[in-house]
Amino acid sequence: MGLVTAGLPDFPWDSLAPHAAAARAHPDGMIDLSVGTPVDPTPRVVREALAAAADAPGYPTVHGSSALREAIAAWYARRRGVPDVDPAAVLPTVGSKELVAWLPSMLGLGPGDVVVHPEAAYPTYDVGARLAGAQPLPADDVAAWADRDDVRLVWVNSPGNPTGAVLGVEGLREVVEAARRIGAVVASDECYALLAWDEPWARDGVPSVLDPRVSGGSHEGLLAVHSLSKQSNLAGYRAAWVAGDPALVAPMLLLRRHAGMMVPAPVQAATLAAIADDDHVDEQRARYGRRREVLRAGVEAAGLEVDASPAGLYLWVRAPGPGQDCWRTVADLAALGILVAPGAFYGPAGARHVRMALTASDSAVAEAAARLAGA
Repeated sequence: MGLVTAGLPDFPWDSLAPHAAAARAHPDGMIDLSVGTPVDPTPRVVREALAAAADAPGYPTVHGSSALREAIAAWYARRRGVPDVDPAAVLPTVGSKELVAWLPSMLGLGPGDVVVHPEAAYPTYDVGARLAGAQPLPADDVAAWADRDDVRLVWVNSPGNPTGAVLGVEGLREVVEAARRIGAVVASDECYALLAWDEPWARDGVPSVLDPRVSGGSHEGLLAVHSLSKQSNLAGYRAAWVAGDPALVAPMLLLRRHAGMMVPAPVQAATLAAIADDDHVDEQRARYGRRREVLRAGVEAAGLEVDASPAGLYLWVRAPGPGQDCWRTVADLAALGILVAPGAFYGPAGARHVRMALTASDSAVAEAAARLAGA
């Protein structure tokens, strides 16, 4: 009964429970900046589309409706600078986490294969490798894996969780060219791509792995993963997709058909409505931008340092100087009633940092900033 979970780490968030209890004990209550779950309303245009599609007695297709796949391809051209996405090579997924967790298995990886991911990274990259029986390899330097013939999958996350770091066109192209030389797939998690704050990304946009300047005009060996959880407040809908190389998407589609991994038809309709409406995305980005300014001012007033964080939904924060252990910082902030995520959740590279999410209400962010400044 325990074989499926053999070799998997404990679920990290469980270890935060004592600090959550300490934060809740604050006289003015807890402000939760840890998980990063959206709190703002789901856009009306999306809710109306969901309701209109609620009469769905039949099974949806695993591949998704042709209207949805065509709309996603058009979205890449309009918002991501990628004019050549093949609608047949678009595949809706039940959120992006399940795709991240199962992609190594769907690609046929197993013992002896290596999955590369960023050094400070979303834990599911590591977990997905382990579920397949493969070996995870945290590495930010392409040279660490560029000549290895056992590397089969390379994860890119730009903007990154938790650091917000962005890979430009040259950096992404270096990854793609190195992976193609050894026959590895590059999967790019781009869920925060529309949430850039610093230049040049705020002005020019964050490049996709499918961008012709990166891909050389071919999507061979490339997959881009995107989610509407953050940009459209659809975390509860589990609305996401993967797109890229038709030769990779086709067998994944077959596997998902056999396994019944299909996005409900009303969610597909809601996804189509969300990606067709840019206004709500821009409005939500502006909300997060205002909260970021307020929270960052409070963090800096408290004498803490913000590293990287040019994009995404988080501030990557440490104590001054080389930084104290992240769990000490978590405890210090919990004493102020502020709950944050320890950088250790994201690998040894995060041992001196904590992650502070922007996904709290305006009033909660303002209160957190005030407590920090007062400290």
